[in-house]
Amino acid sequence: VQLQAFGGGLVQAGGSLRLSCAASGSILSIRAMNWYRQAPGKQRGLVAAITEGGNTYYADSVKGRFTISRDNAKNTVYLQMNSLKPEDTAVYYCNADVSTGIGYPGRGNYWGQGTLVTVSS
Repeated sequence: VQLQAFGGGLVQAGGSLRLSCAASGSILSIRAMNWYRQAPGKQRGLVAAITEGGNTYYADSVKGRFTISRDNAKNTVYLQMNSLKPEDTAVYYCNADVSTGIGYPGRGNYWGQGTLVTVSS
């Protein structure tokens, strides 16, 4: 299973970006799909998560500004980021809990390669 993230870049404060992450490979289903971020000198932390049924979670720092969504038919998760702030600058990683049906236990947790988001003040 591979996860490939797209959409990072440089944006001014107050602007918007949309990240995408597509999963490919031996996939039966994907349970949670998540976005994490890691700023320089800081630990990686969960930004937003979405279950297969569409339930969502947001970190307090992004509530009301970021929206996570997914397209189950395309095995893709999105992160719409609005009203960006300089403190949102980080490498953003997608993560997914995937059922593959291969081996035991037939599921695993996978990470994308990360995409850099830089917000200038």
